[in-house]
Amino acid sequence: MRILVLGAGGIGGYFGGRLTAAGADVTFLVRDRRAAILARDGLRIRSDLGDLDQPVRTITRDMGTRETAPPGYDAVLLSCKAYDLPDAIASLRPAAEGAMIVPLLNGMRHLDTLDAAFGAENICGGVAAIGVTLENDGTVRHFGKGVAYTHGPRFASQEARCAALAEAMAPGGFAPRNSPAIMQDMWEKFVFITTAAGTACLMRGSIGAIARTAEGSQLLVEMYEECAAVATAAGYPPRDRHRDFARTGFHDKTNANVPSMLRDLRRGFQVEADHIVGDMLLRARALAHPAPLLRAASAHLAVYQEERAARPA
Repeated sequence: MRILVLGAGGIGGYFGGRLTAAGADVTFLVRDRRAAILARDGLRIRSDLGDLDQPVRTITRDMGTRETAPPGYDAVLLSCKAYDLPDAIASLRPAAEGAMIVPLLNGMRHLDTLDAAFGAENICGGVAAIGVTLENDGTVRHFGKGVAYTHGPRFASQEARCAALAEAMAPGGFAPRNSPAIMQDMWEKFVFITTAAGTACLMRGSIGAIARTAEGSQLLVEMYEECAAVATAAGYPPRDRHRDFARTGFHDKTNANVPSMLRDLRRGFQVEADHIVGDMLLRARALAHPAPLLRAASAHLAVYQEERAARPA
């Protein structure tokens, strides 16, 4: 099975790198600058689960013509940030023609955009749960030992292709899961990441640092319930095991989890505010839910984005 990975940043680099090392037929579609680094140094992963220095195959779409590779891939792992999605879609034409696209973005809004671009029958669901970032020197840095990759069919017509992709990815060593309830999985991730990222950015600290304050754990739980109400209205109430997992983590004073949105904010980078916290708030407003913590987190991120945009280039 031929797999195209768009991007060789944290998520795409980690999963694509592990697959390449296991002998899978993987190609990375990247920008010229990233392609040059990969050609020089290979794909470098630093992780408590094992480091990796791996030569990889790349293609680019810059080259002045704005064209990319021809079709012929069976699957595409889409691992860009939400604000890069329009450019990613342009990059994938015509390479993604006929392929099953697995979006590993946070949130839910990207599904409508991808369905319109490539046809809903070619877009399955996907969830990546991993603490990972791309360092300035091009190294993919994995935090901790948690790694979870899940994809699954949104429609019955996708079941065979999703099963085949999971089988092809199995040697990668990260236990890929083909979920029959992928939309439930995606909504639960949406609820969790909005809670964790929104609160961490608002408080400027890790989940454990928030939990160590007098009101922190309760604020995390209240934010979770605001988001869970939106998921429930959409038909995907968080399951008991997800609620238990979240509440345990939100009360853990040793929890060192720093959401990627906060890591990006600390580095002065663009953040996925609109796609995650902002989209959840819009959905809450449509349901007439008050959502005061979502409002505060969204306003805080809006101020950050305005100040960032005003900085000299």
